[in-house]
Amino acid sequence: MFLGVSGLAALYQITNQEEEITYTDFLKNYLEVNQVSSITIYKNETSRVNQASIMTLRGPSKRLMIMNVDNFLENLERFQTEKGLSPEQFIPVNFEAQLDKGKLMDRVLNVLYFGVTVTLVIVLFQSLKSSMGGINKGSGGAGGNDVFGFGKSNVKQFGFEQNVKVKFKDVAGLDEAKLEIKEFVDFLKKPRKYKEMGAKLPRGALLAGPPGTGKTMVAKACAGEAGVPFFFVSGSDFVEMFVGVGASRVRDLFKQAKAKSPSIIFIDEIDAVGRKRDAKFGGNDERDNTLNQLLVEMDGFGTDTNVIVLAATNRKELLDPALTRPGRFDRSVDISLPDIEGRKQIFMVHLAPLKLDPRKTMEDYARRLATLTPGFSGAEIANLCNEAAIMAARANKIYVDSDDFEMASERVMAGLEKKRTISEEERKIVAYHESGHAVVSWFLQGGHPLLKLTIIPRSKGTLGYAQYLPNESNLESKEELLDRICCILGGRIAEEIFFGQITTGAYDDLKKAYEITHNIVTKFGMSESIGYIGFQEGEFLKSYSDNTNKKIDDEIKQIIEDQTQRTRSLLREKKEFVDNLATRLLEKETLDLQKIIEVLGERPFPPRSNYKVYLEIKKEDSKQTSE
Repeated sequence: MFLGVSGLAALYQITNQEEEITYTDFLKNYLEVNQVSSITIYKNETSRVNQASIMTLRGPSKRLMIMNVDNFLENLERFQTEKGLSPEQFIPVNFEAQLDKGKLMDRVLNVLYFGVTVTLVIVLFQSLKSSMGGINKGSGGAGGNDVFGFGKSNVKQFGFEQNVKVKFKDVAGLDEAKLEIKEFVDFLKKPRKYKEMGAKLPRGALLAGPPGTGKTMVAKACAGEAGVPFFFVSGSDFVEMFVGVGASRVRDLFKQAKAKSPSIIFIDEIDAVGRKRDAKFGGNDERDNTLNQLLVEMDGFGTDTNVIVLAATNRKELLDPALTRPGRFDRSVDISLPDIEGRKQIFMVHLAPLKLDPRKTMEDYARRLATLTPGFSGAEIANLCNEAAIMAARANKIYVDSDDFEMASERVMAGLEKKRTISEEERKIVAYHESGHAVVSWFLQGGHPLLKLTIIPRSKGTLGYAQYLPNESNLESKEELLDRICCILGGRIAEEIFFGQITTGAYDDLKKAYEITHNIVTKFGMSESIGYIGFQEGEFLKSYSDNTNKKIDDEIKQIIEDQTQRTRSLLREKKEFVDNLATRLLEKETLDLQKIIEVLGERPFPPRSNYKVYLEIKKEDSKQTSE
């Protein structure tokens, strides 16, 4: 049987005299060195695979297999344009139908190949079953000859043949990250420039940051710009119930990448396979073996190939130190939440497809929305723009306008408005509760500026909703944090003052107040009784004694008690403001910034950060409206 297969393979080679080359060979050995005189593409209507005959200036023609003809032609044109060639100097490309010669022979051979392969698999399966008594899952499903292909990596390949449409221009708000990744692309495209200076090709880059900030988007842009084979795989693709499969898949992935070097490997969510190896609590031998193989492939003997590894994770702290060291991941690129300017750039990208109200420019919309969305990631900004377009379409509008974006932001932050009716007593409690928050934040400098107040129930479980505009400063003082605790407690204290009783509505407020106070005492070193100590706390372990734990609990309780007394004094002093604001809120249900200023007066502190920008934009809008 094996002799028959060998004979068929030889016969097939005789009918196809041209030597087959890979895309990497085509690029490096023929196209880049100007050794291609013409290309003839034989289109096959009955198959996804097409053949191209590469006529060379040195020796016989070569055969190249093509999956997507359009992508091949597009990349060929781009490659020649980047080399500075004019259209008249482009390599001539001819098209012909699939050759008739040998067509019948090809079909016969295909049928024979299929029959022989099926027979071979059946024979091997029967042999394996009789010798092992069935497949033993615990003894290495990926061992031996890997009959069922468990050891093959589930990699998706992109490159010269299959385009990725995302480019660096499509990635907004990540200028620093793009700069670092662009250097990898530039190194692959122009290696001589760096090698002349003695620089070595970096082994890899780790993209780390919160969810939705654009880590995978940066990798897509790298794939779209690199012009070299790009291999995409998820960290979970290495995980399998069979012993030894993960390590085998790692070997197979790097084998494919090395065969087509220079190339890029992108491993998404690498923490699925790259977690710390810790013998104290036991471990997962299969995952550790997979990680060990990954470490060896990235930096071990025989790794002198032009293969760059990019990886993304939301949990950088969980990764093994051997994986994150220089030599494996030479660069760690932190992709954080965008600032106000970054959000503006991201909004410009996602507003472009929308049909906006022409009374304002796209930049006007982007500036205003950027000020209203502190802490938003790129994914949340894309969701907000999409929600605004959906709301405009639902209302049968011609354009997406400012009201749609405002409603969309409220939906993303607080949820949909609920239509259920609540009792008058509940409405009154919620009105005074939200007014208590609003007044304390208005008259304390560390409080977040208030933009909107409503007592309409929301789908995320809130009976009222206050929209604030947090300061985007990276540093906060102890006084500012204490002011924020007072603002959080303002709703509960307002209920106590005006109704003589408290309700369960402040549960979430109390949780937030505890978290801030706990950080003041244990992480920020802002407690006089505890001292300048930042304690390390794990899920199951605490790095301090029971005596210290009691001191921390007492200090947290004391701080919350002090701020409760301070909030109570402030609300009694401003009781009339709370009453007026709650009364207006019961009448209108929703109050914007202008109506809040009418009740409370101008905020007695100079505006900072994005609140200042927001007020400037409001003034510009008012001028345009009056004109």
